[in-house]
Amino acid sequence: MSKKALGILLDLELQESCGSPSFMSHTPSKDPQPTSGDDDGGDVGRIPLEEWLPITESRKGNVFTATFHLLCSGLGFQVLLLPAAFAALGWVWGIIILTVGFAWKLYTTWLLVHLHEAVHGTRFSRYLRLAIASFGVKLGKLLGIFPVMYLSGGACSILVITGGKTIKQLVHFMSEDDTVPLTTLQCFVIFSCLAVVLSQFPSLNSLFGLSLIGGVMAVAYSTAVWSLPLTRDPQSQNNVTYAIKDTSFDNIFNAIGLIAISLRGNNLILEIQGTLPSDSKNPSSKTMWRAVVISHVIIAVCMFLVSIVVYWAYGDKIPATGGPIGNYLKLYEQDYSKRAACFIHITFIFNCLCSYPINLMPACDNAEMVYMTKSQKPCSVFVRMMLRVSLGLVCFFIAVGFSFLPYLAVLIGAVALLVTFTYPCFMWISIKQPETKSLMWLINVFVGSLGASLSVLLVVASALFLAEKGLHANFFRP
Repeated sequence: MSKKALGILLDLELQESCGSPSFMSHTPSKDPQPTSGDDDGGDVGRIPLEEWLPITESRKGNVFTATFHLLCSGLGFQVLLLPAAFAALGWVWGIIILTVGFAWKLYTTWLLVHLHEAVHGTRFSRYLRLAIASFGVKLGKLLGIFPVMYLSGGACSILVITGGKTIKQLVHFMSEDDTVPLTTLQCFVIFSCLAVVLSQFPSLNSLFGLSLIGGVMAVAYSTAVWSLPLTRDPQSQNNVTYAIKDTSFDNIFNAIGLIAISLRGNNLILEIQGTLPSDSKNPSSKTMWRAVVISHVIIAVCMFLVSIVVYWAYGDKIPATGGPIGNYLKLYEQDYSKRAACFIHITFIFNCLCSYPINLMPACDNAEMVYMTKSQKPCSVFVRMMLRVSLGLVCFFIAVGFSFLPYLAVLIGAVALLVTFTYPCFMWISIKQPETKSLMWLINVFVGSLGASLSVLLVVASALFLAEKGLHANFFRP
């Protein structure tokens, strides 16, 4: 994309947002005050949003902060669904699809990292801004807003559901009289209150400590999940079978969907890279790619070991539908000591809590942008706190009202998969403009088209799966 075209895009963006400042400023101002657009002071010019908004407020990150942000956002509770996918696909296809999917995600991550500063002097520190720059203002917003906001607010709502139900399950099997001291709603409230408090850190870069804890907790419970089955009595393997019971179209593609939604985190790549310093000698892409390689080596080890070892240990005992994480973890309550089960549950809950703020950050950033655009000033501590509490309440009420959302993860997530598997390919073609029918052009057209086709197939398969199995839609009755 030429600078002239970029300038036209920025002007269009300003017109559509009634004068809102640009997210793609070339050089952030050192003076955090609005600047005048004309010498006579008649019009207000662009304000330094990059310095005010939480994603880019601090650009003091490094390879270590980026690595743990990527680890925390990329290795979530969805990794526990991988053995369920293997139970539906079998050994060969399970390993092949997971390997291809992981390589696919790594390729689109590479594209995003190098698109971050694809236009000289400009940093695309938000996925939606890159979509607008690639596809135009109207089409970019149409294609990008729903999946990006779903992967932010929707992910937080599912974290409330999953984390809250895991708290309830933990309290239940720790109670000596086999009662449930807390209701599901109370557990949702506890989780949401803790998560909203943790979300009060001012910037994405300041979440490094939480990402460190969240990443360590994710590695810890993943390690426990795959290592404990290795200690089982070898005779227990005699009753394990690996036969695939249902080879229908909807069941197979639903399992592929479980693998696809576990390959998460691309919606935060540009945002995380936006926390890194950059100059002509040391562009942020070099630091970011090192962080991507380090984090994805760890993620790959955890994902493959959990998938292979747990499927080897339990085979067809794993529910092929995936189901809620809480039901899956019951396997470990039955087979191992209460101490081991408690460790898995506690580390799992801590990971969910630490993942919540980093997933909520794009929504926080967008809410603060709306406020700053209208007020022409940065958010005060009180305003920022109230905005995040409000977003937390929205996620909480969605979790309470639609506590069956995890069962719809493949159906809704299939649309959001475009963010990971499809959009980066066409963004590269739009911005880099490789020669038509060149190798990069052909690869990206093929991979992007394949991602769009996969998304459609997963939506159809998930809808058929739900129509066959049914869905208990317990609105506002968690």
